[in-house]
Amino acid sequence: MKKDVIKKRIRAIRRELNNRNIDCLIVTKPANVTYTTGFLGDDSWAAITKGKVYFLTDSRYTEQAQGECPDCIIVERTSLMAEAVDKLVKKLKSVQAVTVEKSLSLADFGALKKHVKARFKSVANVIETIRSSKDGMEIKTIEAAALIATQALEKTLRYIKPGVTESELAGMLDFQIRKLGATSSFETIVAFGPNASRPHHQPSGKKLKQKDTVLIDFGAKYNGYCSDITRCFVIGRPTAFYKKVYDVVEQAQAAAIKIIKAGVKMKGVDAAAREVISKSDLPVYGHGTGHGLGLEIHESPFIKVQSKGMLEAGQVITIEPGIYIPGKLGVRIEDDVLVTEGGSRILTRKCPHSPLLLSSKR
Repeated sequence: MKKDVIKKRIRAIRRELNNRNIDCLIVTKPANVTYTTGFLGDDSWAAITKGKVYFLTDSRYTEQAQGECPDCIIVERTSLMAEAVDKLVKKLKSVQAVTVEKSLSLADFGALKKHVKARFKSVANVIETIRSSKDGMEIKTIEAAALIATQALEKTLRYIKPGVTESELAGMLDFQIRKLGATSSFETIVAFGPNASRPHHQPSGKKLKQKDTVLIDFGAKYNGYCSDITRCFVIGRPTAFYKKVYDVVEQAQAAAIKIIKAGVKMKGVDAAAREVISKSDLPVYGHGTGHGLGLEIHESPFIKVQSKGMLEAGQVITIEPGIYIPGKLGVRIEDDVLVTEGGSRILTRKCPHSPLLLSSKR
């Protein structure tokens, strides 16, 4: 990650810390550690003070950190993380209180309280709020992740034929993502027929049948950034009812995307999609219409009924309405959308979108 990008982020974070009278923030959330240091590994924390950024890790990651975190002072710990924090705080004479992220686990907070002789405060969403709006590098990386996911799906389509199992198809798609230099953003969802009525169905040994339907929810993670896509397909000719459901979901998604731009109320985007489905006399989905994505697959903002606030330029969100009828079918269409000042740009537009695509590929 470029030095100037990290420096710009740290400056923005320090401004927020100054506004909140925080002189030392212990960063423990993995995505926030990556955002503030450039580190893509695990089991490491960062400490941001008014003048420096310290990176706390162990010997497993020291070499990696030296390459990925050039602007950090690397502290290699040989004992508990809490003890390493204590040693660091003792050296920082100007630190009056240690502030930790509210997402810190109760166990880790307890260990810090036990080992660090300092006053503690907790704070939420200091870094997450800044992360919500993506810079140019982040947008390009998410686009690259989306392209990898698209290419992986295209390479997997030929395996979608009667006899393949949900688990096999999920594994094939994951393999193609790996071959293209990325990893899966989350556990790939593949659901055949009625199984698709469960939004977070876990792939099973169910075999694809002639005239079955297929729902695939997947994404690629590239250089730390995620994409998130859902596509639905039909083996053979779709029934009239399935086509109606698919068309309504597609229209609902289009209605939501149409009104996206900076300054639009998030709950308004959610309502636009739900209204289309409601007017069709089909069941309205219970999950949110979308969510932010970047270093995490689910991050701020969240597009749902209870949303407060407005969209901001630079945010990357999913739009994923669906219709689920237990015992019959499930249809969800999901794309990744960049919010701009005057509208939006779909980052996953190139991903195969027609439910009839398989007929022409087989």
